[in-house]
Amino acid sequence: MTKSTSSANTTLSTASGMRLLVVGGGQMGRALVGGMLTQGVMKASQVVVLEPSAESRVWWTEHQGEVMLAESLEKSIDAADAVLLAVKPGVVAKVTQQQAGFWAGKLVISIAAGVNMAKLCGWIGHQRVVRVMPNTPSLVGQGASAFCSAADVSAADQAWIESILQSVGKAFRVEESQMDGVTGLSGSGPAYICVIIEALADGGVLAGLPRALAQKLAIQTVLGTATMVAETGRHPGELKDAVASPGGTTIAGLRVLEQNGMRGTIMDAVAAAAERSRELDQV
Repeated sequence: MTKSTSSANTTLSTASGMRLLVVGGGQMGRALVGGMLTQGVMKASQVVVLEPSAESRVWWTEHQGEVMLAESLEKSIDAADAVLLAVKPGVVAKVTQQQAGFWAGKLVISIAAGVNMAKLCGWIGHQRVVRVMPNTPSLVGQGASAFCSAADVSAADQAWIESILQSVGKAFRVEESQMDGVTGLSGSGPAYICVIIEALADGGVLAGLPRALAQKLAIQTVLGTATMVAETGRHPGELKDAVASPGGTTIAGLRVLEQNGMRGTIMDAVAAAAERSRELDQV
């Protein structure tokens, strides 16, 4: 879908008076609201969270006590300028089809994997909709989020969405056709990296290191390497070659990784997750 200019009364030229309803107060809702408040994108008085879980409501009361908790969608949606749908894919259809008449004029943001723009716009009844794929490192301010927009999302709307996502990491504007690939890579990628960290630590234990030390070394190695790639701008292959001295320890280890198809396995994992995202889109 292509972007078009929204009317003045539905454009977010500033977040100063914005009122945001967050439907779903789980991990990602907590991360995004926490980032917005910490970075000053919004004030606590501008945010309302709708969360049915009693346990989760306790968390909000204890950790974000200034944020108002809503009793129901019916009682909270009318006062909102924008709605963030931070719920599971299977819940999105049910939520968006409730109170259908109240979605008019509101910016609607969905983080549900595999729910395409056509479905969202159809359920909500307009095209001022943004689809986002964040990831779990957003919980620590190091997220990688991608987003795409439907036809009636203005440049100001997009800038505001970008500011929200940048409050918890980095944000990238993409075409909707790329969202399944994003889901397979950065959406699911943290799980792959956790497996790699765990495997590195296990390898250290196998080589005689204490478990606690092995895990700390594995974590810092992954963190430091990612930072090095990001800050130097050099290709990962070039940095890999710099470590692999002729006849040395690293090249011996790399040979084992190549023999066991590590590259192909990781590529297949990304592709499988992307394909599963496409399948969810067809449900």
